[in-house]
Amino acid sequence: MVEYILVFLGAAVPALEIALVIPVGIVRGLSPFWVIPLAFAGNMLTVLLLIFLYQRLEDWNTRRKGTSEKEDSKRKQRGRLIMNKYGVAGLSLAGPILIGTHIAAFFALLFGASKRKTILWMTVSIALWSIIFGVLTAMGFTYFIKD
Repeated sequence: MVEYILVFLGAAVPALEIALVIPVGIVRGLSPFWVIPLAFAGNMLTVLLLIFLYQRLEDWNTRRKGTSEKEDSKRKQRGRLIMNKYGVAGLSLAGPILIGTHIAAFFALLFGASKRKTILWMTVSIALWSIIFGVLTAMGFTYFIKD
């Protein structure tokens, strides 16, 4: 039971994440049936916290500057639209293997992605990569054990 809690907590740590925690948990003999959803939940929890804290920080910054700030330029609005339409999905799906889920979520928000799209695509990405890491590790581990 303690090892499953450690899987959840390990996946929540930005330096570890699902790419390391899932294979290590399965190789240590834990059930992929429990490792995959627990790692997903741990990673997703801290990504959601990051997204909501970023929103609070951005709201605070807006209040601090006041409402008299100039509207976004057309160029910035267009950039935000492009990011929302194409960039969040690509960044989210590549994030777990390239830069980590937490950094990918932060970059998506920083580049102007909406909170809603960031949550959606990060959920899809973390779920997909959790399954991929879990299934490949379980298949590879059983393959090497049988030989």
